[in-house]
Amino acid sequence: MAARNYLSYLFNPLELLRTKKVLQVNPTVASPRKEPEEVKIFIHDYDISHFLVKELHSVSECYPYLNSSTITWINVDGLRKADVEDLGNHYGIHNLITEDILSLGQRPKMDDINGLIFCVLNMLYFNEKDSTVEAEQISIVLGKDFVISFQEDASRDVFNPLRDRLKINSSKVRQNGADFLFYSLIDMIVDNYYLVMEKLGEKIELLEEDIIRNANTRTLAKMNMLRKEMIILKRSISPVRELVNGILRSESNLIEEKTEKYFKDVYDHIIQANELSENYRDMMMNLQDLYLSNVNLKMNEVMKVMAVVTCLLAPATVIGGIFGMNFDIIPFAHNTTGFYFIVGLMVFIPLLMLYIFKRRGWF
Repeated sequence: MAARNYLSYLFNPLELLRTKKVLQVNPTVASPRKEPEEVKIFIHDYDISHFLVKELHSVSECYPYLNSSTITWINVDGLRKADVEDLGNHYGIHNLITEDILSLGQRPKMDDINGLIFCVLNMLYFNEKDSTVEAEQISIVLGKDFVISFQEDASRDVFNPLRDRLKINSSKVRQNGADFLFYSLIDMIVDNYYLVMEKLGEKIELLEEDIIRNANTRTLAKMNMLRKEMIILKRSISPVRELVNGILRSESNLIEEKTEKYFKDVYDHIIQANELSENYRDMMMNLQDLYLSNVNLKMNEVMKVMAVVTCLLAPATVIGGIFGMNFDIIPFAHNTTGFYFIVGLMVFIPLLMLYIFKRRGWF
């Protein structure tokens, strides 16, 4: 690959924007939010013997389910400020929670305000095309007999297995309360972290093979890209441990005692995910050391070849310099076979040196 192609790969403007996005952590500056073109609201209303799934056209259609005797899951895909505020006012969601729902780049956390449990965390996806980790912020509110989830992207999430389980009368979700639904949502988000980390692990293994086979500038660029994705992964996973621990320590009546053991299982999973992300970060550091070692090894090999070539040419240079002096009396200078003798000597000595170098194991 030509040098300019390397430079275009290394100094890609899109990668610079990626770096800025990864490092943007100022919580005091409100992130610009565009109103979504489409907002989808789905409601799942159920108990042991009853199940209803319906797509709503406005948030006002959610209001009758507030005081129902069944469990209600309201999933809002696409956040429109007016809709979130209206829904929050009707369901008693505090203004601070509404503000966190509408803010971008929130650190994963949980709050217990006005008798509601609120948590915000990231759903992670792995983009196979660009080999990047994409994070989507999701906010979940647990109340008495209802759960409300707010998503950024209306086109994807990780909750399809849960939706299928809700259709089964004998499933644990149908037989338990809203706190179990709340647990199930968080559990699926955490379990999806492992799928993303598995994809990153495959990329790291391929990168390790590339470094061992042929470490070059392109390999260094891939390494830098993966390190940025590890930053996003670590930033999304690490605070979730505190989030789940906060739920376990909460004395809210919304979390039943029988559901706490399920949150303890999520806590164990997030600890393992956090440790795995630490291992991946250590692997990236080791790959960086491996890359530098390979670069130094290649440089040493080049220097060795140049040193051997210099040593092999030294006898011919000395002999040529001696017989090129401006003297009248030089042995073999006026002999008819002198030229061939000197050339043979110039060839014989380097061959002898090569033999000695080989015997000593110098190359």
